[in-house]
Amino acid sequence: MTTPRRLALPLLVGLTAVTACTASTQTTASSTATFSSSPAISTATSGTSAPATSSTAPAPASPAAPAPASSPVEVATGLDVPWGLAFLPDGSALVTLRDEGRVLRVREGARPVEVGRIDDVEANGEGGLLGIAVSREFATDQRVFVYHTTRQDNRVVRLRLEGDRLMPERVVLSGIPAGGIHNGGRIKVGPDGMIWVPTGDASERDRAPDASWLGGKILRVTADGAPAPGNPDPSSSVWSRGHRNVQGLAWDAEQRLWATEFGQNTWDELNLIQEGRDYGWPTVEGRQEDNGGGRDTRFTDPLVVWRTDEASPSGLAIGTDGAAYVAALRGERLWRVPLQGGKTGEPQALLEGTYGRLRTVERAPDGRLWIITSNTFRGDERDGDDRIVILPPS
Repeated sequence: MTTPRRLALPLLVGLTAVTACTASTQTTASSTATFSSSPAISTATSGTSAPATSSTAPAPASPAAPAPASSPVEVATGLDVPWGLAFLPDGSALVTLRDEGRVLRVREGARPVEVGRIDDVEANGEGGLLGIAVSREFATDQRVFVYHTTRQDNRVVRLRLEGDRLMPERVVLSGIPAGGIHNGGRIKVGPDGMIWVPTGDASERDRAPDASWLGGKILRVTADGAPAPGNPDPSSSVWSRGHRNVQGLAWDAEQRLWATEFGQNTWDELNLIQEGRDYGWPTVEGRQEDNGGGRDTRFTDPLVVWRTDEASPSGLAIGTDGAAYVAALRGERLWRVPLQGGKTGEPQALLEGTYGRLRTVERAPDGRLWIITSNTFRGDERDGDDRIVILPPS
């Protein structure tokens, strides 16, 4: 690949909402959620932050008024390991706190409000309350989906947002392998209305190519957890396999699906995801040519690779400029990758070192990018971390 170049200024163009893909293979949804009914989800008083799980934890803060549109806007600070973010039709965002198992509603110019607390969340290592997604039919069904770790597995559950209160409905998909690392978790609702779920290999690397196992996959299921119509195997939720740990999904304007994937020691990846393909893990890390061997047609190569100290790519969004924006953890920057016709241009490094580790990037309904930092987990924590920042369009 072309050597990435670093831009001195954080020049950004408007961005596009990210949709993600997941499907399920074995364990279909049960009709009842494994967390209890309304008592399991606590809500905050309107207009204030709910207390954290610890009585001494500080409440997250937001600025009293938006900053000028020409500068970044910090919409929330003092968050403990924020992870997933999904937008509601009104432009507010639902944000998960991984270790506390809480869901916040964040609005620009207002303090975050707790709308729910998910029961049975096991915050262990990289696991906990991870991704969140909002139904494309939210105006009529009020459905919200979350991905979280339990003591037994990772799972997807469906809830309903009534005002500022989340109410549990059912488990959509269970039995996804869980571990201290490599849990995947970036759930998305795709342009097709299906639920797309990237999963990690949970440190069982040799099982990532196994189509009968839910780890190391991108899954695609219905809102009730059944294998989605049009999957490669009609009886399976697996859309693609041979993944190590996918944490970013987004579709471009032509509805091509892109995914970010953590490498092991050498190469991180941006992949163009195609139905039924094997992306090579654990046989291949990065591109086959970078592994010193010949090309094996069983495997699909990534279109962009980075050294792991430059990326560790988590969240992914497609901008209104058509570029892919990649939130880098270890790399502590936002990568912009031009996309055109299913091909990639020269990656550009933005915000290098400005906010530290970046976990999430999503495009808001108004076209601006929201980013979530991740310095309270494996980072150099700064005053005000962790935070949610809105980047201005250029």
